[in-house]
Formats: sequence, structure tokens, C-alpha cells
Amino acid sequence: MTLPPRTRPPFTADERTQLVGWLDLQRAIIHYKCEGLSEEDAHRPLLPSSPLLTMAGVVSHLRWVENTWFEVLFLGGPAEGPRFVDEPEDADMRVKGVPLAQLLDEYARQCAVSNEIIAAHSLDEAGRHPDFRSGAASLRWMLIHMIEETSRHAGHMDTVRELLDGQKGYY
Repeated sequence: MTLPPRTRPPFTADERTQLVGWLDLQRAIIHYKCEGLSEEDAHRPLLPSSPLLTMAGVVSHLRWVENTWFEVLFLGGPAEGPRFVDEPEDADMRVKGVPLAQLLDEYARQCAVSNEIIAAHSLDEAGRHPDFRSGAASLRWMLIHMIEETSRHAGHMDTVRELLDGQKGYY
């Protein structure tokens, strides 16, 4: 799989270009942080109090967060997948036995779907899911939230990766 480019959006672009550009940069950093990891390291927990916080677990979590915000809450689609099962809140991070390459491919495909949704709607348009309070947020709010969410987890991955094998670097 070709890694997505790690480029910042233009300094003077319109709002949508900048928001999607910053989100795409953070998504690319997620892929970058996983580059060259062994399967063993991708699934290795390092924090005793957070055994599901693995590189693979974070990638899966971010895939399902993209689905939740853009397909479920914004478009009003069915609340399916590990984020909506009657299990612990972190069910989307339970990826034992799932190859990292598969998780990264699924994440990339989900991000492409999210970008199609974003491109087809006004930033002022509100979400449609009637069963979740967050569904009332505007697409702009959801985009800003996804930048925050993805960036926060990219920071977690910075730390985990350095603890795994000493690799560090912003992008």
C-alpha cells in the first residue's frame, strides 16, 4: 500500500480545503507511525492500565470513529459495528489476530468514504441520526472533532512507537 502524503494544506485555501487538509495530514501520520512495524509490535500492549492501546488497536479505533461520525451520525446510517455492540466501550480496539496491513487498508478505505461524504455536503449541514445527541452537530463541528481525535491518537502512537522500537519523528 502506498502511504498517503504528509503535507499541510495551503496557507490561504478556503475553509473546507484547510479542514480536510489538516485531517488528511493527521490520517497520513497514523499510517507513517505504523510503517515498518512487525505484527508482534503492532499488537503489543505497553501500558498496563491500557492493554488495548496498541498501534493496531488505535488504527482500528480510528477507522470506526470515522464511520461513526460521518456515516452514522452525519448521514443517519445504521448504528452497526464494534462501537455499537453491547460490549465494553473499547470493542473497536480488540484486534487480536487481525493483520496491521488489513487494518490500515480498512482505515484508508473508510477515510476515502468520509472524504466523499464531506465533499458532497455543506459544512453548515447538521447530522441526521435521531438517536444520538451528537448527530445534531454540523459537518464543520464533526470535521474539527475528527482533526482533534485523530491528532490525539497520533500523539499516543508517537509515544507507543518510541517505546516499541525507539522510532520517533513528527512527519
